[in-house]
Amino acid sequence: MSQIKFLVDLFLHIDKNLAMVIHNFGGWSYGLLFLVIFIETGLVVTPFLPGDSLLFAAGALSASVGAFNIKLLWPLMILAAFLGDTINYWIGHFIGPKAFQSRSRFLKKEYLDKAQAFYDKHGGVAIVLARFVPIVRTFAPFVAGIGKMKYGKFLSYNAVGGAAWVTLMLMSGYFFGNVPFVKANFEYVAVAIILISVLPMGFEWWKSKRIKKG
Repeated sequence: MSQIKFLVDLFLHIDKNLAMVIHNFGGWSYGLLFLVIFIETGLVVTPFLPGDSLLFAAGALSASVGAFNIKLLWPLMILAAFLGDTINYWIGHFIGPKAFQSRSRFLKKEYLDKAQAFYDKHGGVAIVLARFVPIVRTFAPFVAGIGKMKYGKFLSYNAVGGAAWVTLMLMSGYFFGNVPFVKANFEYVAVAIILISVLPMGFEWWKSKRIKKG
């Protein structure tokens, strides 16, 4: 229960939590932020990390208090996202579905199935689209690595997807994160970001239910 409470607080007050990290760690905050984005995209056991809202908050803090240098932060986060998906691809390539035969509460077969369905529907473009969908973002490169996509092809989608995701989230925070209404209601904005991100997955689930009933 305490873990759930911690995660909820992390999501809803990520702007304040990130500001506290910057205050305590200074320049090392770049490395910590890099690590979180890398881990969220690179390890299938950490799909719960708040990549979207974290990038948005980092962009907002870059604009308001100059906590980060946006010219440094932007390419650094793109690199983290790119390397994360690359590692995830090779984990899927070498380990494959055997990783989901265990009873881990993180490595759930249903997560793999959702990512597989998303991948089957959209093909290689799924690597780009999945960047914007929590959970699927973490599992899509893993599924690609299992054997359905050559690394050379994956590489291009990975680069485009990582750059697009980081740019959208980071720059949205940079330009809109300090609008008075957004700043005063950041917890609601964080929830909105999550809800908007999961809409495609929710729609696919609803559509599949309708098809089964039909």
